[in-house]
Amino acid sequence: MQKILIAISLLAAIISLGVFAYVTDAPAYAGTAPETCANCHVMDSAYENWFHAPHARVTTCVDCHLPHDNLVNYWVEKGRTGMHDVYMFTTGQIPDAIRAKPGTKKIIQENCIHCHETTVETVMLGSQSFDRYCWECHRDVAHGTRGITVSPFQDTVNYKAAQP
Repeated sequence: MQKILIAISLLAAIISLGVFAYVTDAPAYAGTAPETCANCHVMDSAYENWFHAPHARVTTCVDCHLPHDNLVNYWVEKGRTGMHDVYMFTTGQIPDAIRAKPGTKKIIQENCIHCHETTVETVMLGSQSFDRYCWECHRDVAHGTRGITVSPFQDTVNYKAAQP
């Protein structure tokens, strides 16, 4: 009798996890599609602004917001930030203005420099100070003009059609 109860419990757990994964489209969160990042309504304006900005044709969210030095760091940071976001959204602790934390700012800065290495080398020969983040001067490049809309534009078909 005990073996039957254990088997039924395991089967129920497997079915429950399967239904959960199907209903929430859980495997999508392991991917890189920007639409997945926009599943949370608080990210609507960030997604919309990115969609209409120059970087939308050549990057996705993970290109800028996750480290690319090795796979372990990539997946650890993806899991850490994902669980942080789930916790914040589930508990209703969403700040009025979502801003990158210092660690995330470091990752984004490293990715800017990595992708624009030639340009950065040229800039480094200039006379400006180098104690600022790239987006302090290039605010509208990655996410476009700031602002929020009541009806954000999220058209997966148009996004995928615009990709090279």
